[in-house]
Amino acid sequence: MAATDPSVRYLQSLLGSIRKESFGLERMRRLVAELGHPENSQGIVHIAGTNGKGSTAAMIESGLLAGGRTVGLYTSPHLSRINERFRIGGREVSDATLAEAIEPVRRANERVVAKHGRSAHPTFFESVTAVALVLFRQAGLEHMIIETGLGGRLDASNVVRSELAVITRVNRDHEQYLGLDLAAIAAEKAAIAKPGSRVIMGPQAAPAREALLRCFERAKADVIDVEAEWRPKNAASKAGRWRFEAAGRDMAANIELSMAGKHQVENALVAVASLDALGVPLARIAEGVSRAQWPGRLEFASNDPPVLLDAAHNPDGARALAEFLGREARGRKVTLIYGSSRDKAVDEVAAWLFPAADRVLLTRSSVARAASPEALLQTAGHHHAHVETADDIGEALRLATAAATSDDWIVVAGSIFLVGEARELLG
Repeated sequence: MAATDPSVRYLQSLLGSIRKESFGLERMRRLVAELGHPENSQGIVHIAGTNGKGSTAAMIESGLLAGGRTVGLYTSPHLSRINERFRIGGREVSDATLAEAIEPVRRANERVVAKHGRSAHPTFFESVTAVALVLFRQAGLEHMIIETGLGGRLDASNVVRSELAVITRVNRDHEQYLGLDLAAIAAEKAAIAKPGSRVIMGPQAAPAREALLRCFERAKADVIDVEAEWRPKNAASKAGRWRFEAAGRDMAANIELSMAGKHQVENALVAVASLDALGVPLARIAEGVSRAQWPGRLEFASNDPPVLLDAAHNPDGARALAEFLGREARGRKVTLIYGSSRDKAVDEVAAWLFPAADRVLLTRSSVARAASPEALLQTAGHHHAHVETADDIGEALRLATAAATSDDWIVVAGSIFLVGEARELLG
């Protein structure tokens, strides 16, 4: 949907910088009450974690669709168009459908302000989350897959009552909002598990695992521990895409992933466990998980020279991308185009990514909180001997392409906003 549409302009008018003091559920609770409580809809799958949320959500969506279920998927942020955040039946919603859902949210926001004052106006993310809930309720779906935005406990999406809570791998990210250690961050994510709910817990580092299990015990949640109950057997890759048997509890699904990267094996196991818990037949699970795709994650957007897009914005994502390049780009010249938001762990990300490339170009996206190329150079330039800067992604792509052969790889990574802008330029 174009930014000139009045409904999108209204949502964009709510955009602002992330502030810790803005977190809390009171505004969101007032908003959903004005909307008739769409958060209480049946069949909600709520997903939190640091890495793999979007890919896992897409696999669960695809598996449910393969099983004949009607499904809505809400994720964030978007790469290019706000419509990307909302899918029904595996397709982005149309401009007209989205506008119809934004309007009641706008009116509900006005009622909240009239009753509680201007400071009670819901934020951009709260409003967009409400739009998703309204959209999916209007469509009368069997399942709504809702991805958290940041954290879990105070995330706007945490007003929902989920049928299934899914926790992907927890790592360090957004420490200024979620806590400085893994256990504290995990506790924030674990809060999407409500008393008595069912939980799928993906593989975790020991501190995160222990914190999650403590929280789930307090909530008296029914936990399926993927690491203990599911495992990949006979795993092998071809051109970076993995095939394996997802084995668990006297059953096995043969998976051939469409998404690239070894880390997707773990995400697939979490999706398989989730779909099994939702009662999808094993054959349909294998079919759906295998064909799922997720844009901007190890995605080739051009072939001459190859341009690989990956939104590796935190250390764990950077490690996964570096390992992929080490396996799949061996013997090729790699030019890395990197950009980041100011609130990211740039030095740690660069420590993984920069050594995986022969040349590094630092640039920025057009969003307000993007770090300047000069700031990135000052923070992380010491990780590579050949670092240059470019004013924007267009200039960076021109510089990289001019020096590349058809055998070389250009990699655009870091900010999801930068990846989205590159994706648009490359068509």
